[in-house]
Amino acid sequence: MPDAPVAIRAGNPTASVGIPARQIVTADTPRLEIRALTRRFDGRAVVDGVSLQVMPGQVTCLLGPSGCGKTTTLRMIAGVERQDAGQILIDGAEISGPGGDTPPEHRRIGLMFQDFALFPHLSVAANVAFGLTGPREAVRARVAEMLARVDLSRYIDAWPHELSGGEQQRVALARALAPRPRIMLMDEPFSGLDNRLRDEIRDETLAVLKEEGTAVLLVTHEPEEAMRMADEIALMRGGRIVQQGAPYNIYNAPVDRAAVAFFSDVNVIRGRVQGALTETPFGQFLAPGQPDGAEVEIVIRPQHLKIDFDREGRGPLPTPQDGTPARGVVQRARFMGNESLVEFRMDHDGSILKATVPNVFLPRPGKPLWLTIRRDRCFVFPMR
Repeated sequence: MPDAPVAIRAGNPTASVGIPARQIVTADTPRLEIRALTRRFDGRAVVDGVSLQVMPGQVTCLLGPSGCGKTTTLRMIAGVERQDAGQILIDGAEISGPGGDTPPEHRRIGLMFQDFALFPHLSVAANVAFGLTGPREAVRARVAEMLARVDLSRYIDAWPHELSGGEQQRVALARALAPRPRIMLMDEPFSGLDNRLRDEIRDETLAVLKEEGTAVLLVTHEPEEAMRMADEIALMRGGRIVQQGAPYNIYNAPVDRAAVAFFSDVNVIRGRVQGALTETPFGQFLAPGQPDGAEVEIVIRPQHLKIDFDREGRGPLPTPQDGTPARGVVQRARFMGNESLVEFRMDHDGSILKATVPNVFLPRPGKPLWLTIRRDRCFVFPMR
């Protein structure tokens, strides 16, 4: 291993000096907690009162479109950006807030970025050792341990340019974990990898982080990645967390139409409430809590539309679960790999609805078919 200096440097993304201690830490103390975190640029709140908690060994995902404040939140936690208001706590101890501000190199927070940020002039060993302190033998042993952990022991004396993208990613993970950070912040670290490699490296990375008991806060704009990785998702929009919870709950109990649409394509049927019911060509839908005369949007994902054949102008009989069928004419059908997407122009108003079905189903354009809608898979929201 090269005789490069390995002392902690200001701003080092994997710095590992202790944070303020003398804090009683219990099993229910969050490893990371942020309270009402706010950051403004030119008078505009880019992050607006964001609060969340991450427990040891938990993976929480900040999910949202570009520009919603995800990365700025991460930068404030890391200490490379100073918040305008709010607190950041690690194991119950304030590291940034009204009581003062702990420098980034003293927060014991690891960072992983999309571009891996390996030093090209340092060997793999020296990259992993960067940020470690202590006797040379101890540093060497920790480097060897971490490279073995990510199955890269044979590359200990290699240079970054000699590695594949996936191998560079694993070196970055080993470097980030070497100082034993309490928290790992990850800013879309897998987006530069191809799909097959991404899944493999992502799963390996999570397994190592969970074994270490590290609290992970991951930023992504990919819903599938968030669903696959996260124990909890914080859905961000316009600088705020609009919904937070387990992936299952976020997906199946969305807070509004935009939350549904962020995870999948949607169909929207509009109607007006009368007596807590909304009359549509697909039958009546419950609209609890909505006043008479209010306009609502009934939102349903394409996979929850059911298709039936046309029987000389007649469709299937209505059922309590699927309601009343409505007829549409196929506009186009496409095979998407493990499912088919069929688009319909509806007879009753000319609107376009999309349905997905497993396997190959490619009806010809112009063919009439009937659609029904699963009542238990619909979401009813006030008109925006």
